[in-house]
Amino acid sequence: MNVIWRTLLTIWRARVLLRRRGALDPSVVGRVRLRTLPTDLDLLGHMNNGRYASLFDLGRFDLLVRTGVWDLLAQRRWYAVVASETITFRKSLQLWQRFTIESRLLGHDDKSVYLIHRAVVDGEIYAEMIVRSRFLRRGGGLVPLDELFDALHKPDNLPELAPWVLEWAAASALPSTRNPAPSVWL
Repeated sequence: MNVIWRTLLTIWRARVLLRRRGALDPSVVGRVRLRTLPTDLDLLGHMNNGRYASLFDLGRFDLLVRTGVWDLLAQRRWYAVVASETITFRKSLQLWQRFTIESRLLGHDDKSVYLIHRAVVDGEIYAEMIVRSRFLRRGGGLVPLDELFDALHKPDNLPELAPWVLEWAAASALPSTRNPAPSVWL
């Protein structure tokens, strides 16, 4: 709930920019400027590691709205979910520190779309997160990427995924929801 006002403000700002400047190309780097607030801190006085994922959502929302994908998803009654994510921390964000969330589409495989988010201060990466997302139907079921790209009029300039991204996705995957996944500790 702490991030709700930032979320609403980010979506509003992105919608204004979409109306004024038109849709962004899906290959651009989206940027959202923020400041570390007291509600973002942990007991050590720096940005809580869990807060990064919530704030990186803002970058994803901004990119979805400004590329026009948000409206398409709403029209089709589709939505995106995070299937997996990995974050790496390099430096801590401190109270009141200004930073920019940079977000970019990495590419896709046959089931998922991959994004990268960064927390950046003065051009320097403080944290980076790789996200694997899938698209679902509100009525149930997965949206095949062929159908998604047909609806989006898939651009020809989507980047190829680096092999390490595919290896990460395979290594971090859990069993399908149709298969058992017992919690057994070895």
